[in-house]
Amino acid sequence: MKADSEVASVVLVHGGFVDGSGWQAVHGLLARDGYRVAVVQNPTLSLHGDAAATRLIIAEQDGPVVLVGHSYGGAVITEAGTDPKVAALVYIAAFVPDAGESVNTLIGGFPTDGPGPPILPPKDGFLFLDRDKFPASFAGDLPADMAAFMADSQVPWGVDALGGQVSEPAWRTKPSWYMVTTDDKMIPPSAQRSMSGRAGSTTVEVAGSHSIYVSQPAAVAALIEQAASAAVAVPQ
Repeated sequence: MKADSEVASVVLVHGGFVDGSGWQAVHGLLARDGYRVAVVQNPTLSLHGDAAATRLIIAEQDGPVVLVGHSYGGAVITEAGTDPKVAALVYIAAFVPDAGESVNTLIGGFPTDGPGPPILPPKDGFLFLDRDKFPASFAGDLPADMAAFMADSQVPWGVDALGGQVSEPAWRTKPSWYMVTTDDKMIPPSAQRSMSGRAGSTTVEVAGSHSIYVSQPAAVAALIEQAASAAVAVPQ
């Protein structure tokens, strides 16, 4: 339950291939505990555009905000999180670029001896995951019917979004938390550990897939609430 002294507003940012509806269970848990929660429906066409969409939602919140990003949403909150209203950043199995880096830059540094995300060749400037490989790669711990629905309802991810470079990384000036998903087949756990370590994030590890925010919403909400509580003591 939220204490009166905690940051009371949370903004959730989804990643590529999905939309904001995947946050529904996390949203419900946070709202039940007294937080004001908003979900960004970022278009995933460009990093600049997605950061702008996120700042619009941040501006609507009262008081300080905990800004949360899943997967590509981590790049978005890294760019948008410099907003003065952002008190803390929470990365959920997410990319954490530094200045001048992009999602493409980080993917280029992934280990080559493990499974890679089954991204199909670009089509008209957009990317999709292989439908048949989507469940195992993106949603390995979800019920089969739910994973199949996610595969069939993919949001086209703009190629330009992956190439968008971060200008000023918010994690260099804002406290951050990171959830490493140890069964992730999209972003290797070793890469998650490397990025979170570089950012100096408070890190937890959970056995789960890249869809941890859907499969284990209680664990995700708990980390967000931890950030909301701890960020109170951080001067803004």
